[in-house]
Amino acid sequence: MRILVVGSGGREHALCWAVSASPLCETLYCAPGNAGIAELAELVAIAAEDVPALIAFAREKAIDLVVPGPEAALVAGLADACAEAGIRCFGPSAAAARLEGSKSFMKEVASAAGAPTAAYARFEDAAAARAYLRVRGAPIVVKADGLAAGKGVVVAATLAEAEAAIAEIMEARVHGVAGASVVIEECLEGEEVSFFALCDGKNAIPLGAAQDHKRAFDGDAGPNTGGMGAYSPPPAFTPALEAEVMARIIRPTLAEMARRGTPFRGVLFAGLMLTTDGPKLLEFNVRFGDPECQVLMLRLMSDLVPAMLAACDGTLDRFSLRLYPDPAILVVMAANGYPGSYAKGSEIRGLAEAGAVPGVTIFHAGTKPEGERVLANGGRVLGIGATGKTLAEARAAAYDAIARIDWPEGFCRKDIGWRALAPKG
Repeated sequence: MRILVVGSGGREHALCWAVSASPLCETLYCAPGNAGIAELAELVAIAAEDVPALIAFAREKAIDLVVPGPEAALVAGLADACAEAGIRCFGPSAAAARLEGSKSFMKEVASAAGAPTAAYARFEDAAAARAYLRVRGAPIVVKADGLAAGKGVVVAATLAEAEAAIAEIMEARVHGVAGASVVIEECLEGEEVSFFALCDGKNAIPLGAAQDHKRAFDGDAGPNTGGMGAYSPPPAFTPALEAEVMARIIRPTLAEMARRGTPFRGVLFAGLMLTTDGPKLLEFNVRFGDPECQVLMLRLMSDLVPAMLAACDGTLDRFSLRLYPDPAILVVMAANGYPGSYAKGSEIRGLAEAGAVPGVTIFHAGTKPEGERVLANGGRVLGIGATGKTLAEARAAAYDAIARIDWPEGFCRKDIGWRALAPKG
């Protein structure tokens, strides 16, 4: 098969890593890709959101399967354009991608499906939103309704923080049009887990769960980011909880989307809070998470390509996925200053030495090649992945590899996996 992966981050590197290992993959392209992906696929200089150019390329190269990484391409209608061109696409239509593109739409679908989720209200007027906050009090969660690259959510501990979030999102428009309206939710307590299921419009099968680390600094301090690291499996997410999530959240949502005439195909990413009342839905994403995708691909025993084809063809009811029992971890190395302003262009050295550590796989995110050199070209720049017989063993390998990387312009959290590895008692 000739396969095109769309995107340029660590998630897309992990997808290319998994797809390239499939006996079904003859030729692999990635648009636009990065320095690490260049070792696995032929890079194509097309932006991930440039749907017409992606379709023209797919036609020219007789692409058999398109695998979108970022949500923006799906919300922009890449899957619809592929369908019109007669090309399989592992991802939902633009109408189904609204599950991520609009927080309020997602809440409407969850409510109609009977999926347990936080109480909420939606506002287009900042004054009305502030009045609601004063009634509800804090802690409370404020979300930009539209796509904000994973950064449009503020968990406000105080009323002042919540009101500041309204000012930034709705008035200063720090997330652009995504902040034209906000969703305000009750603040749920518990452990947060990312759960993934492959869907074919009618059927769903579990892919696995991971736990992300959103805050920039150790001890979950600092601003929210796109994700500073992840591990899988999370010990708190038991097989019984997985079965409950499939029965109460994933399958009812699929049924509701089909009832609306917008069946969901692709990977459905449920952000969950494990509360004392059971798992509750925080949000849906319509693509693999980043950095969760990296740890899931490290654990995936099954061939990913036939699984994606089964999702495209509506045959997941005859399919299952297997994961290695060994845990996996990923530590993100980011540019100094991230998630705020940061410099680009610094050289990263020592990657070969780091990659030689047993059990370690390095995924590139914001990098670009310059001859023999690898340069930083984004906020989240590298993901140092590792597997081991235990999570502690995997984490030790990842941080051993990081110690061998010569990149003074970058930083990472030193406590990835802390929830699972904290002393019990």
